[in-house]
Amino acid sequence: MSAPVIAPVTLASAAPKAAATLNAVKAKIGMIPNLYATLAQSPAALDALLAINTAVSEGTLSGAEREIISLATAQVNGCQYCLSAHTLMGKGAGLSAEQILKARSGSGNSARQAAIASFAQSLLTHRGHVAEAEVASARDAGLSDGELMEIVVGVAANTLTNFANNLAKTTLDFPAVALQLPA
Repeated sequence: MSAPVIAPVTLASAAPKAAATLNAVKAKIGMIPNLYATLAQSPAALDALLAINTAVSEGTLSGAEREIISLATAQVNGCQYCLSAHTLMGKGAGLSAEQILKARSGSGNSARQAAIASFAQSLLTHRGHVAEAEVASARDAGLSDGELMEIVVGVAANTLTNFANNLAKTTLDFPAVALQLPA
């Protein structure tokens, strides 16, 4: 595996504000993911991501539904780091291996899950210019307009991490998941 293009900071080398934030992350989840340590090159970048994640976690979408957005987004953006992390997190949120693969392919086990994954991927592929018929389909699957906006924010937050990892070539610290979907 090649070295990262942008290296993660260590607690010893981080700016004091970033070190405090990284320590808080470690206290909350038991580790400092390389993504966070890399974003900590800029304390503002790390704080921005954490603020978005906190706000999204207080929305109406469930943890499993937020993981579907993360998986669908990472697949489109080709981010192995996030696919690996969110496969593990998706399992923790109650998604089966089948649901994880379906989310990555823009589908789901229910009409609602499929609508979430499909809508997230459509936002990316059409750069937000989603056809009215797709919006109507998402609504028909039970998604409210507020939830559609939460999907937009989830896609934006995940695109931020996908792009940061793709740029930095962040070293995986989660069990590796291949970018290629199984045939």
